[in-house]
Amino acid sequence: MQTPFYLIDKSRLLPNMEKIAWLREASGAKSLLALKCFATWSVFDFMSEYMDGSTSSSLYEVRLGREKFPGETHAYSVAYADHEIDEVLANSDKIIFNSIGQLEKFEGPSRGHVRGLRVNPGVSTSDFDLADPARPFSRLGEGDPEKIARVADRISGLMFHNNCENDDFARFDEMLTLIEDRFGPIIRGMDWISLGGGIHFTGEGYPLDRLAERLRRFAEDNGVQVYLEPGEAAITGAATLEVSVLDTLYNGKNLAIVDSSIEAHMLDLLIYRESAKVSPDTGDHEWMICGKSCLAGDIFGEFRFDAPLKAGDRISFQDAAGYTMVKKNWFNGVKMPAIAIRELDGTIRLVRDFDYADFSAALS
Repeated sequence: MQTPFYLIDKSRLLPNMEKIAWLREASGAKSLLALKCFATWSVFDFMSEYMDGSTSSSLYEVRLGREKFPGETHAYSVAYADHEIDEVLANSDKIIFNSIGQLEKFEGPSRGHVRGLRVNPGVSTSDFDLADPARPFSRLGEGDPEKIARVADRISGLMFHNNCENDDFARFDEMLTLIEDRFGPIIRGMDWISLGGGIHFTGEGYPLDRLAERLRRFAEDNGVQVYLEPGEAAITGAATLEVSVLDTLYNGKNLAIVDSSIEAHMLDLLIYRESAKVSPDTGDHEWMICGKSCLAGDIFGEFRFDAPLKAGDRISFQDAAGYTMVKKNWFNGVKMPAIAIRELDGTIRLVRDFDYADFSAALS
């Protein structure tokens, strides 16, 4: 298959799904796929066997969830526009407003719909200010219990989304206790509570049994249905970005140029100043892998190989599903990676290719 392409491997996706399904049974918490992280709907039929629905961050994600992912469809956005609200309501089972102002603005159109409000507890686990929902002057949710209490009769649920790449159960437990202490009376008046995403409970060695017990206790103590919104936890390790070496150079270091680009195909590497992952990253030959765009810093990282690289060699960048495929773009007109799926029986099928017509249609 012609590179570049994203390869989703169902055999690597399955263990994540099985852990999500086990947690649902053991804790009673429902799990909704966060489409902001992963929205490749060709595997939604497979994922929906293990998950309860989807949650969104925009009108288009709401529609995609309603049309492609069986189960519940939750709608959330930092702000809805007047011309969007009717379509959002028509395509969702629950709508979560980011602010009391938005709740009041759309009081009329949303009356009779299941409504919730995002709450910002003021604590998080993020190491990146850019991604920290509890950063100073955050616009993400309401934080004053007294103000929230005044509108509690207009909603039936709350969303707390303050975990970010949190693989520490003790830290999750600590923050959930803080939430209960500060917002307990309001929580106990609700029917459902979403604890958002960012909890890496599908990671190796995570104490899934302790998480299940904590979630069940939270639900029973407060009389609520708990929702989780896994994004990366659902798809971590499930996809690769397959690329080929086009050229090699030496300029103080061995350089290999591939038929891909971090700015176009793995944008978070650029945003967060991180390197891609190659496995195995061993051997006697160290090479800097570079993208083909004109951006000087278009570099995937430095990796070790068993032999010197040459034109035509294939490289697989690991963990290329979360916040990667949803951010791909047409920078420099670099061909967008195709999308392929490896089925459980090992067969690979191409589900989408992109060509000049797609590039042209994205412009005007």
